[in-house]
Amino acid sequence: MKAFIDVIRRCRNQLAAALFCLIAQPAGAAVILTDSSDWPLYGRTFDNQRFSPLSQVNAGNVERLRLAWRFNTGKFGSFQTSPIIRDGIMYVTTPYNDVIALRAGTGKVLWRYRHDLAEDRSFCCGPANRGPALSADKVFSVTIDARLIALDRKTGKVIWDTAIADTDAGKAEQLEPLLGVDELKGARQSGQTGYTANLAPQVFAGKVLVGISGAGYGLHMDLDQDGEYVLSVGGLSGGGHGLRGFIVAYDTETGEEIWRWYSTPESGWQGEWRGETRYGAPLNRDLRAERRANRTYADTWRFGGGSIYTTPAVDPELGLVYIGTGNPSPQMDDSTRPGDNLYTVSLVALEADTGKLRWHYQQVPHDRWGYDVASPPVLFDLVENGTTVKAVGQASKLGWFFIHERLTGRLIRRSEPFISQESLFARPTEDGVRIVPGTLGAVSWSPVAYHPGLQQVYIPGIYQPSLFFSRKLEPQPGAPWQSLSFFKKADEPDWGMLSAIDVVSGKVSWQQKVERPMVGGALATAGDLVFAGEGNGRFVAYDAHSGTPLWEYMSEYGVNAPPVSYMHKGKQYITVAVGGNSLFGYEVGDEILTFSLE
Repeated sequence: MKAFIDVIRRCRNQLAAALFCLIAQPAGAAVILTDSSDWPLYGRTFDNQRFSPLSQVNAGNVERLRLAWRFNTGKFGSFQTSPIIRDGIMYVTTPYNDVIALRAGTGKVLWRYRHDLAEDRSFCCGPANRGPALSADKVFSVTIDARLIALDRKTGKVIWDTAIADTDAGKAEQLEPLLGVDELKGARQSGQTGYTANLAPQVFAGKVLVGISGAGYGLHMDLDQDGEYVLSVGGLSGGGHGLRGFIVAYDTETGEEIWRWYSTPESGWQGEWRGETRYGAPLNRDLRAERRANRTYADTWRFGGGSIYTTPAVDPELGLVYIGTGNPSPQMDDSTRPGDNLYTVSLVALEADTGKLRWHYQQVPHDRWGYDVASPPVLFDLVENGTTVKAVGQASKLGWFFIHERLTGRLIRRSEPFISQESLFARPTEDGVRIVPGTLGAVSWSPVAYHPGLQQVYIPGIYQPSLFFSRKLEPQPGAPWQSLSFFKKADEPDWGMLSAIDVVSGKVSWQQKVERPMVGGALATAGDLVFAGEGNGRFVAYDAHSGTPLWEYMSEYGVNAPPVSYMHKGKQYITVAVGGNSLFGYEVGDEILTFSLE
């Protein structure tokens, strides 16, 4: 019986590999079709499932996987790129925004674009870039100095270059006035407010969609804890600080702006003044104090935050784009931003043609814990009461996987927690209140993978308890801040957790605990494998059914980028960028590693 099932599975996978899928239709260009052996989009398809229909590498032979080739970029920094592979060519981005075209079978360089940064400053989230995007004849990439670059696919020459935002806008936080706070002594600044961009663009229907980050007025600090620098994040009140996040659509041919949607509206940003979330969790808000503050800080929308960290998912049939939004501004300290702070910390559906808001679901109104909707949304179908429902899911920093009806935003279910939750919405105290998930959230920007055959989503998670502090500040010249709220890692063990969630039931199917908090992303394949990396350099293939580790490779650098898979000249490859993550304290490097069966 098992042999018969294996035959059926192989036939099904071979059929899937022979199908074609629409990946882009830029203005003035023919429809582009690509074989499913490629990896043509950030999530391979518009649904962001990060599922490869290839099965040459499978649970029965994965132990034979060996390094086929490696490429060193020469650029060291947090390495987060998700390679794009089409027509035998791999396109990757590096820290500090170079773009490189490589032969998919050998790693030989075809061309390289070298980006000259317009400025040198402490960017919000480091020098990382999460990958390129393609149209018929162009490669697109955003930059940390907030530009969108269109390159010729054949040569790497610049076709057009447009500024997404003014990087001089707003006022950035400074660390020096805060060093008198005992818990921050010895801190060094690693990031601050200022427009930047690091997501992988999405190309759809003649538009290239990109979002801006660095809007949240949240100071990133590295604290020396027992000889190891650990990320801490803080927010400062005072009014008139922060930036306004947005997503923008550009014409793929000309670079002209088509539409722009801001994640904080000019009116109605206060929302319903909710005392609890839509799913019934109390938020411990002081609504009386907020309503009083509303008279003074009525222009909060101008500095509202809501960065866009996620690559959008797209439903071509519905004509909708799905994105997540970041924290309100100022981050963590809420005294000068009353109200629900719409549409921050939300899953949002926009019309692809116009950018008009169709619906939003705010996971945390008036967020002060940094629970950004950062992991990209993923689209899949569910059968509910005998009817197929088009669904959109999102792995939240709160530790739940949210599943919504794609057309209306109706919440279908929340999963069981994939990371334990303690004092989830506690207010900060002078002595520090312990919260889990803490500074890093239950999952970071890492994209999940979804296996449609098993109806399971795979989430690289984080368990790191943190202490949440609040301090009044003495007025200082040039620093009109009133108070400070900040997270600090608790002095106790942390770890990572790869979780499989059954989307039909919302139950946790299996979990694998790993040594360090996980960041980077997952890949699922028709070979019934799940690939994910760790900050200690370990790259692992797991059995998709049980979570059993079946194969691993040990790198000298952190494996903190999402893997991809493709077929080239009859051979299946698995590729991942290996270069660590400085914000997490993982060893940085510059390698692209590509594996195949020996």
